[in-house]
Amino acid sequence: MYKNLVGFGAMALLCAKAIAQEGQPLGYDQREKDSVQIEELDEVVVSDSRFSLKRENSGKTVIKISAAELERNQGRTLAEVINTKSGLEINGTRSFAGQNLSVFARGGNNRQVLVIINGIQVSDPSNVNAEYDLRLLNLAQIESIEIVKGAASTLYGNSAATAVINITTKEADAEGLKLEAVSNWGTNQSQGDRTNTISEVSNNVTISGKRKGLTFLASGGHQFTDGLSAAIGEEADALSRIDGNFKVGYQFSKKLKSEASAFYTKLKSDFDNGFPVEDADFHFNSEQSRFGLATTYTYGNGSLHLNTAFNQITREFVSDFPNSFDSESFVLDVFNKYTFKERFYTIFGLNLVEGKTVFSETVSARNLDPYFNLVYISDFGLNLNAGARWNNHNEYGSHWIYNLNPSYRVKWDEGYLKFLGSYATSYIAPNLSQLYGPFGANTDLRSEENSTLEGGMEIRLSEKFRFNTVYFNRLEEGRIEYVVIDPDTFESKYQNREGTNRVEGIEVEVAATLLDNVQLNANYTFTNLDTDVALRIPKHKWNAQLAYTFNQGTYISLNYQHLSNRLDTDFNTFTDVDLAAYGLLNVTAQHRISEHVQLYASLDNLFNEDYVELLNYTTRGRNFRIGLRLRL
Repeated sequence: MYKNLVGFGAMALLCAKAIAQEGQPLGYDQREKDSVQIEELDEVVVSDSRFSLKRENSGKTVIKISAAELERNQGRTLAEVINTKSGLEINGTRSFAGQNLSVFARGGNNRQVLVIINGIQVSDPSNVNAEYDLRLLNLAQIESIEIVKGAASTLYGNSAATAVINITTKEADAEGLKLEAVSNWGTNQSQGDRTNTISEVSNNVTISGKRKGLTFLASGGHQFTDGLSAAIGEEADALSRIDGNFKVGYQFSKKLKSEASAFYTKLKSDFDNGFPVEDADFHFNSEQSRFGLATTYTYGNGSLHLNTAFNQITREFVSDFPNSFDSESFVLDVFNKYTFKERFYTIFGLNLVEGKTVFSETVSARNLDPYFNLVYISDFGLNLNAGARWNNHNEYGSHWIYNLNPSYRVKWDEGYLKFLGSYATSYIAPNLSQLYGPFGANTDLRSEENSTLEGGMEIRLSEKFRFNTVYFNRLEEGRIEYVVIDPDTFESKYQNREGTNRVEGIEVEVAATLLDNVQLNANYTFTNLDTDVALRIPKHKWNAQLAYTFNQGTYISLNYQHLSNRLDTDFNTFTDVDLAAYGLLNVTAQHRISEHVQLYASLDNLFNEDYVELLNYTTRGRNFRIGLRLRL
């Protein structure tokens, strides 16, 4: 660990020295400039407070993924983009397209990560961890992403224990009518396959309009991916997805606006047998419909917000053990934001989350939580973000959760030095699948409680250099696990783990403009678990990107990712296996032909590295992708 930290610190110092010798900032297209150059000093973050606050005043190191960065990752999945950020490992992104995704944030798992889309929590009550399936989302329909790591249950409720992934979908952003079309073609092959056949195709079309107070957006997409087997074998397992969304909004007056939205996704994927792991003609189908309404009334120094959504997901497994699931969830979030003298930013809210699903019978769960949050920004550098939520579960009663997040900054003309600390709690009630589902259900489960302590710093020398590091220490009480209780029959059951689990780690990030047209972004994550629950979680993970802009229309980047050894379980022998470390190098290029046409190309796993992500499952070898974006 210490060698990694020393190396990272040395790289940061060299970057700072190079920056001090450089001249003027970049001078190309503004949208590209916003993503390649380090953010301006007045960059704002939202997710850690729900207010648009300057980054220097935030007590967190919030990760922002801009629209320009998403464009440069055209053709990739949402999970692939998120997987390049510090503190996160999404297992399954390097395997066949239909692979289940495990989101490991700060050593946690799916049940501890909350996904928010357009301000509303999303989940699947029928899923084993109640998590939302990121495979249902089309990256081409997303405008931006913010990621807050650590406990954020005060603002966002149940499951926000290790991270919140806050996704904003595209809006109509200019007067008149606009059309955007995106197409991608690529290979999808393993290390031993050199046929270079086009096996992956995706398309997306978006039409948007804005006139006076009326806005609308309609978008539809399709993806088909074939060519790679799920388990190590010869039979290819295909994935197809169709998706669409529609939004319409109206500004009734300067004070009142409202927007209605509808989203639909249908996903089909082949998969193989998991026990024993072997080729099989199995299929998975998933269908999602989501409807939302967001209304805002602005008055004086405050605003009243009403966000509500209904989500329906059906899943079907066609295999030797067929099964199907239907779930519904309803979310209501009503909150009032008020600012006092540009110093105090307050939120009072009421959040209802209700989910139900059908197992042998229809079962449901409900949370009804009042919450409060306060941000204080002083004129002498001290800032405070604090809040509390009264979590009310219909089966598990009431529990207080809270957060305290002070920070202190020293500011100068082009930069700042910020010290931050945080202590936050979170509460995770057993989900419906763990209580009543077909696999290992246990109605005697207790709730899981988490607490997270953080401390760190961030320094920005100028618009060309930013460095931050954070230490985190998370305690888990009553961790819910799936345990084999009879080794002869393999009977399993969900149980609370006795005692306290501890996870600690360090995250380091650096962003630097080395030359006027050369940008470096890198991060390192150290994760240490004091128990035996660290399956597939690397202790050390590096991400680095070196980007070069040739002129106003051409961009190329080298992207490297390294994972240290991990443990996995061989379910044929029920023994742990050590997976070797590996590193992958990807190349991405973008060329702007005109203001209307852009070309993209990428080459993944440049050296055709042979590695294992999940034991006995296939991984992607060297693959290329080309793409086109048309704007009218």
